[in-house]
Amino acid sequence: MANDGKVAIVTGASSGIGKACAVALAGEGYAVGLAARRADRLSDVVSEIEGAGGKALAVQTDVGDPAAVDDLIDKTVAAFGRLDVLFNNAGTGAPPVPMDELTPEQWLGVVDANLNGAFFCTRAAFRQMKAQDPQGGRIINNGSISAHVPRPFSAPYTATKHAITGLTKSTSLDGRAHDIVCCQIDIGNAASDMTARMSKGVLQPNGETKPEPVMDVVHVANAVVHMASLPLDANVQFMTVMATKMPFIGRG
Repeated sequence: MANDGKVAIVTGASSGIGKACAVALAGEGYAVGLAARRADRLSDVVSEIEGAGGKALAVQTDVGDPAAVDDLIDKTVAAFGRLDVLFNNAGTGAPPVPMDELTPEQWLGVVDANLNGAFFCTRAAFRQMKAQDPQGGRIINNGSISAHVPRPFSAPYTATKHAITGLTKSTSLDGRAHDIVCCQIDIGNAASDMTARMSKGVLQPNGETKPEPVMDVVHVANAVVHMASLPLDANVQFMTVMATKMPFIGRG
């Protein structure tokens, strides 16, 4: 395959979008480092990838812990030789309650996973991509459509996803001198454990609760593979992939 010898890391790889993207990248010839907090689920993903003839390594990782992130990068590079792609996908949300009812711990938990985690992974990947020969690589951030518009009662998630856009732009700028490319995929209503509730109805800005359509996560995986596979002199800076009829365009 054209991508044989290339190496990717996917965070939040034990289920949902992360798992689908890891499996898809492995299917295109990437050796894949898999990061998540659930070691048992990561092992299942490794087995699936290896069963299809791919290469994968599971590293139990809390992306909010910079030492754990450094360990993830080090173990992946030790196993596969370099790092060509990082998909910053790991993230979480807080309970959907009015912001005055959020606890500091709930706020900080989302910030640690969604923003600090993305920065720690970017920082460690940047260092590796800058030092390796040939130099360079690609960092893909999962921004979510919440990087553009909020849902009701989603202040921590929305704030961190808006911040991811700033991190994407800063990384793109700072990486130019080293052939380190950064891009962002904004995903709306991909079928996963996080979106299972949408078929039963979710709160809308007008106060109504309505079900929302979802799309197969394979479309997200295909988009990430496309972004990852571009040469470093080309970039999809921002991409939105979403369920066509979800209430995003026209919201508000």
